[in-house]
Amino acid sequence: MKDDPIPDQDHIARYCSFQKLAGGLPQPTAFMLKRDRPGSPTEESLSVNWLEYLECTDRISEIAEIRRIYHETFDVGAQAKMAVLNVGEVREKVRTESPDRRILQVLHDPIEPKDPSHSGIYNLRQNDRVIAELIAETVLESYSAR
Repeated sequence: MKDDPIPDQDHIARYCSFQKLAGGLPQPTAFMLKRDRPGSPTEESLSVNWLEYLECTDRISEIAEIRRIYHETFDVGAQAKMAVLNVGEVREKVRTESPDRRILQVLHDPIEPKDPSHSGIYNLRQNDRVIAELIAETVLESYSAR
């Protein structure tokens, strides 16, 4: 349900364009809100997908389903990746290692009907480089987004 917190034991996937990779690995810029542009709305959360929400039998099936969702909702870059993170690890690392002891919220934010697993990481700020670096350090796995 919208705005439900995602349990700490669950996992999320973040789309990372080729420009936000180095050596095929997601860089901190992949975990930053988009910069404000004149005429564009300010992002209030970092877009992710809740893997366990999909109720698949294994990680490979979850990744396949996220790829399908990506292809239905936007143009997927040929070299783009998807980073998999554990919700609790992200929240704990940021809470304990950020200068302001930031408390992140990871909330379900479905986009019906095409992206019911869509979620967001909240309590980020524009140009939050330190927080983005901490999040990048928690990446467990990465997969081709195609």
